[in-house]
Amino acid sequence: MAGPLDGIRVLDLSAVVVGPICTHVLCEHGAEVIKIEAPPSGDLLRSLAGKGRSPGMNGKFLNFNRGKKSLAIDLKKAAGIAALQKLAATVDVFVTNIRPDAQARLGVDEASLRAMAPRLIHCSITGFGTGGPYAGRPAYDTVIQGVSGVAGAFEASTGEPRYVPFLVADHTVGLIAAQMIGFALYRREKTGIGEAIEVPMFENMAAYIMQEHLGAASFRPALGPPGDHRVLSPDGKPLPTKDGFICISANTDAQAHAFFDAIGRPELKTDARFARVADRVQHTKEYFHIRATSLGGKTSAEWLEIFDRVDVPASPYNTIGSLIDDPHLRAVGMVTEEEHPTEGPTWAIGRPNRFSGGIAPPRPPAPRLGADGAAVLEAAGLSQDEIDTLRRDGVLIEGPSS
Repeated sequence: MAGPLDGIRVLDLSAVVVGPICTHVLCEHGAEVIKIEAPPSGDLLRSLAGKGRSPGMNGKFLNFNRGKKSLAIDLKKAAGIAALQKLAATVDVFVTNIRPDAQARLGVDEASLRAMAPRLIHCSITGFGTGGPYAGRPAYDTVIQGVSGVAGAFEASTGEPRYVPFLVADHTVGLIAAQMIGFALYRREKTGIGEAIEVPMFENMAAYIMQEHLGAASFRPALGPPGDHRVLSPDGKPLPTKDGFICISANTDAQAHAFFDAIGRPELKTDARFARVADRVQHTKEYFHIRATSLGGKTSAEWLEIFDRVDVPASPYNTIGSLIDDPHLRAVGMVTEEEHPTEGPTWAIGRPNRFSGGIAPPRPPAPRLGADGAAVLEAAGLSQDEIDTLRRDGVLIEGPSS
């Protein structure tokens, strides 16, 4: 069946992670996504993310860009910019994470494009929002993690500022950008008019941290320092068992009391420190210490069976290496084998979410650089002579499609 965004066309002038994550979500739900890449090497992620069987086709690029079409066109040349603008006038959504001044130089800023296409949804993902002193600064994920308080949350927890070891800001803000585009498309259905969307990484991640940790400092005057000490506790981590780790969360009174029974400590149910939710919050350090030191006598499998029986939330612990073999992920189709037309056998990551009205058919694997250039330009109304001229002048670069 068609996905909910079937018929929506998206022009993607973004690179690395935050923009490609946004357009990946749109593509996975039925949108046609045309990825603009700068020759000779294309999206920086083709080079930045490690080993692949072919140059520019590493696993990270494959996972973020499946189903998209690649148009490699030189935007340093006037003919390339003209072709881009003509293509932009034919799509529903334009997504970019290049800085606003660069957008203006290329004529792909909101004012220029929406003058040609009033129904266009123009989404600009920036490091920092306009109107503040940081506006226009370059940003990558770690820059945003540092300024937004993500790294500071580690310092509050462990005494050392650190980055989350995956691109949490890029992923989070990319998903938010896709959400904002969905809202804008819905409003366009009612009004017939497109709009511009600004999605700043700093503001979004700062909101994330403040919603989580402002806490007692939300009040004026503050009722206490910021920070949810339960979430920040250095003891809040996977629990060691006889042969590994498991993950549990026993928050309600019923769950905590069942946990105490399971570990053979029923007296803790009436202990004034642990009897109720509020008591355990006040004595988080002691409660977490009991959890962390009580599971060494049984294996992970034994504990998981016990906790499942008494309805204590628990799960296996996966490493980044074991995740691909998780039996639940395999059963629901989140990890499948796939034959890439140029890269051979690969693992494909499925779609985690479903619509009762149907989801888009499986998308083809990620493209080689420039694999779809001529077809995309022809569909945008360029003549064969115009396309041949772009080839001859080195503006259009084409790669193998298979």
